Amino acid sequence: MKGTDLGKALRELRLAAGKEAKAVSRSAAMSPSKLSKIENGRLAPSVIDVERILAALGVPEDMKSHLTEAARAVATEATAWRILRRAGLHKHQEDIRAIEAQTQELRVFQHSCIPGLLQTPEYVRAVQQHSELTDEALEKMISARLRRQEVLFDQARRFHFLITEPVLRWELIPRLMMAAQLDRLVAASRLPNVTIGIVPLPAPKSQLPTCSFVIFDSRLVIVEIPHAEITTSEPKDIEQYVLKFHAFERAAATGGEMRGLVESIRDDFLR
Repeated sequence: MKGTDLGKALRELRLAAGKEAKAVSRSAAMSPSKLSKIENGRLAPSVIDVERILAALGVPEDMKSHLTEAARAVATEATAWRILRRAGLHKHQEDIRAIEAQTQELRVFQHSCIPGLLQTPEYVRAVQQHSELTDEALEKMISARLRRQEVLFDQARRFHFLITEPVLRWELIPRLMMAAQLDRLVAASRLPNVTIGIVPLPAPKSQLPTCSFVIFDSRLVIVEIPHAEITTSEPKDIEQYVLKFHAFERAAATGGEMRGLVESIRDDFLR
């Protein structure tokens, strides 16, 4: 099935359900113009787009499975950060928030910075300091990221974070702010549905930290590289990232050991 045929099928499903485009786009967390472009074949929908539209339409599971598989025909997509900035990074945060809302188990590996769901406002601002955002766009982005963090308190969902030790020592913000950021990690690690692992420098490792990535259940992976965000729902690709995650997980310190390591680094910042 081509992208144009998929868009047509989604439009026919919406009409059959008797739902207006505005209502569906609102439920799917996308603009009416984007939904219109998808339905009219002017924009190829991503797997994420299809899943959100189908969820908004409330279609049966067999139909959902069929159309999602059709979307996977072009399963891997790369979107340049400059395009996401142009569209509004706060809108991208809302897109990710919608995906997280449909995820029961989230696994994050980060070797470059503190994961977004665990960042303090000061850290978020520092991460975006070279993104050429206007002050207004930056504040919108920070607010959207902080709203995303509310999902951590939903105990029906499970969160697993793996962070390499150098991330904790990288002074992206002033030392007192770094100490506060590390306290945030310790506090989050005490939530019953959150596991935070730190991959210490001395630990033997069987994998290279080639990129940061997020696994949503076992259906979607988002990979971050310097110029773009890559999304894949290809099962073989997902399996590769799951295996990579497990390899780092075996080397990670968790629980009390993790908190002891983080607190010792925090104390270094406070000296």
